[in-house]
Formats: sequence, C-alpha cells, structure tokens
Amino acid sequence: MEEGICYIIGAGEFDYPKLKPKETDYVIGVDGGFEYLKSMKLTPDLVLGDFDSVKQSPLHSNLIRLAPEKDDTDMLAALRQGMELGYRTFHIYGGMGGRISHTIANFQCLVWLLKRGAKGFLFHKNVMITAVRNGSITFGKEKKGYLSVFAFDGEAKGVTLKNLKYPLTDAVLGMDYPVGVSNEFLGVESEVCVKEGVLLLVVEEVDEY
Repeated sequence: MEEGICYIIGAGEFDYPKLKPKETDYVIGVDGGFEYLKSMKLTPDLVLGDFDSVKQSPLHSNLIRLAPEKDDTDMLAALRQGMELGYRTFHIYGGMGGRISHTIANFQCLVWLLKRGAKGFLFHKNVMITAVRNGSITFGKEKKGYLSVFAFDGEAKGVTLKNLKYPLTDAVLGMDYPVGVSNEFLGVESEVCVKEGVLLLVVEEVDEY
C-alpha cells in the first residue's frame, strides 16, 4: 500500500497555485484539471477523462480516455485508478464550483472511499470537506473557524462532538434536520466521533493545507 497522497485535480473551480507533491505522491489530472496543472508547471503522473470540458485532448504519455456515456464520473474513475495503485489518502481539488450536481457527486465519492478503507479530502477556497464512518477524526488546537457535521448515509448514531462550542454526546443525527451546522473551534484539540453511520464534515475558514 502506498504511503503517499494521491492528488486529483478536477475541472471545477481551482485556487491552489502552489501544490507541492512529494516523490511518494501521485498526481492525476482529470479532464480540464490538466490545464490547471499546466499553469502550475506540474506534470501529472496520469491524465484521465472524457475531455468534454476542453477544446482538445491533452498530450500526455500516460492518458486514459473515457467514453462520455458511462456510469462512473471522471472523478470516480480517477479515484479507482489511485486505489488500484495502492493509495488510500486522496486530496481532491477542482471538485467544487460549477455544476452543483458535480459537487454533490464528489461528496458521494468521499463516502465511496470510506467504504473501501480509504479517506478523501475535498478542498475549495477556504473550505475543506471530508467524511467519517463508524469512527472518529481529531482536529488540532490550531484549527480555526467553523465545523459543520451532517448525516450523509441515513441516520448517524452515537455522534459525539468534543471540545467544540456546541458539544454533543451520543446523539442521533438524521438527514432531515441540520442541527450540526456552524459549530466552532475553540483553540483546543477537538474530536468528532460517530459509532454507526456516516458524517460529512465541512470545515470553513481553515488554515492553509
């Protein structure tokens, strides 16, 4: 299993001009995301997509051309490639903005990763979105801003929020009531736990990653 990060750059809105992947990392340009990588003078390890968002297909020695009519989105196809290569941590950029349907599809991709033993982080401007399933995630004391938690795969049971402005203990969150919106970090280490189910976590005004 690879210990690095698989960076996936999509064709959505993108504002991270200083990505610095390491030798152990892997970079995939998805469809028009290849143009963002070119603007940063970064050569991806793989280019993949149906290229419906670009005027012409990119020139690259490792290119996978997908059919426009398919079940997997281009983003999900890229995640499959990274998983097959052994990566289990994914940083996704250019996956929000534009068509809202694509953004929601990428939220679902985060859950797809979780259910296969991997984890994904979706970045957009001052927002980081991730998900946790039957487990917990810890944030350091340096974390600032807002944290919202949403049930995202049916009910989320046994939800506990520690060291946040609005704590919860062993609560049940449903998909029809946004009680977890706009919590706040307090400058101490905090934790989100869910015993059963999936939570989508939205961190706003985050520090630079």
